[in-house]
Amino acid sequence: MATPTAIAAYVALFALTGFLFLFVNLLVGWLVRPRLPNREKLEVYECGEPTIGSSFVQFDLRFYVVALLFIIFDVEVAFFFPWAAVFGKATRLAAESAPVMAADLDPAAPADQLSPFAVTQLRELGMTDPAAIAATDGVTTIRETADRLALTSIADIGVFFGVLLVGFAYVWKRGDLDWVRAVTRQRVEPTHRAPPPRALEPSQSILSA
Repeated sequence: MATPTAIAAYVALFALTGFLFLFVNLLVGWLVRPRLPNREKLEVYECGEPTIGSSFVQFDLRFYVVALLFIIFDVEVAFFFPWAAVFGKATRLAAESAPVMAADLDPAAPADQLSPFAVTQLRELGMTDPAAIAATDGVTTIRETADRLALTSIADIGVFFGVLLVGFAYVWKRGDLDWVRAVTRQRVEPTHRAPPPRALEPSQSILSA
C-alpha cells in the first residue's frame, strides 16, 4: 500500500511533468514559429467573430444565468460518482456468492481469515484494519453490515436526487431554462381626447363680429 509520502511524490511528479510539457511546447513554438504579423493576426479574437463597437457594453444576463445553472447542476451530478463507488463495493461485499472468508477459496485457510477480495473491498470502504474486523465479526455480520450500508446509500442518494429535482423544477417553472422568454404585454387602450380648438382665421373673425 502506498504511503502518504509516496502519494505526494506521485502528485508532485505528475504536476511537474504537466508543467514541463506545457512550457516546452510553448518554448518550441515561440522559437520555430514564423513571424508574419498582419492586420488580421493583430485583431482581438472574440469567439471567431469580428469585434464591433466598444467592449464596455451591456450583454444579456441569460448567458450568466445559463452558465451558473450548468455549473450548479454539473457539480451536484458529480457527487453521484463517489456514491456509485461506495454502493458497488457494498453490494459486492453483501452478495451471497462473494468470497468473504479465505476458507471460501481455500478450505485449508484459517477460518477467521478474510479473503483478498474482502480485504480490498473493506480497505476501499475506509476500513484501516480488516483483519481485526474478521477476528471480532463473522462473515454473516460483515455481509449484514455491507447490506445496511448499501441500503443507507440508496436512501441518501434518494434524498439528494429529490432535492436536485426540486431545484430543477423550480428553475424550469421560473423559465430560466428557456433561452428566449415569452413576455406578454398588456394592450394599452388609446385615450381619446377632444381635439384642441382651432384658431379662427381673420376673415372668420370679422364675419363673426
